[in-house]
Amino acid sequence: MLKHADIWRAVDSLAIRNSLSPSGLARKAGLDPTTFNKSKRITPQNKQRWPSTESIAKILAATNSTLAEFVELVGGESGGLLAQRIPVLDLTHAASGKNFDPQGRPTGNSWDETLFAHVDDPAAYGLEIIGSLYAPIYNDGNVLIVSPAADLRRGDRVAVMTKNFQILIKELIRNSPLKVELKGLGSQEDKSYLAQDIVWIARILWVSQ
Repeated sequence: MLKHADIWRAVDSLAIRNSLSPSGLARKAGLDPTTFNKSKRITPQNKQRWPSTESIAKILAATNSTLAEFVELVGGESGGLLAQRIPVLDLTHAASGKNFDPQGRPTGNSWDETLFAHVDDPAAYGLEIIGSLYAPIYNDGNVLIVSPAADLRRGDRVAVMTKNFQILIKELIRNSPLKVELKGLGSQEDKSYLAQDIVWIARILWVSQ
């Protein structure tokens, strides 16, 4: 079971490791200085308040810490529930019919692994951006965390595989039974495809720096 006290202890430990108070850590990460105050960890109704995934990602980035290091600070059973190992492949090598099944889930032995925050999809994977094609939205070395199981909504950023095994990173405008409309990111153009020319579409949940 993920324990409230373990997560907050890890936040406090990260602050101490960087010679900061919890308020100083929040400020360094661009958050409200009171975000991690002890008084905010329990609501007036005596319910536990948890730090958000976004706030944890920001303090890791601000302190040049990895998720693996944070999991070590959490420790024990909670650490295992907080993170999971997911397969990762760069976009150049991912564009192959050998690396995905027809549902857009990773397959084969070309994938590396990385530790990332737990997501509610055991088939989630990472796609590493190579070059400046999607700059300034996504930059060289960014890893996009993709979930084949996540529901798709208009405005979502998505990974798309076409029938010729091209992988596109776009924003979803429309996904109908006949046509898929996609908005370009960075220097990329908008695109429209017949639905029959798309193998799969998967939602991008997160970007890891």
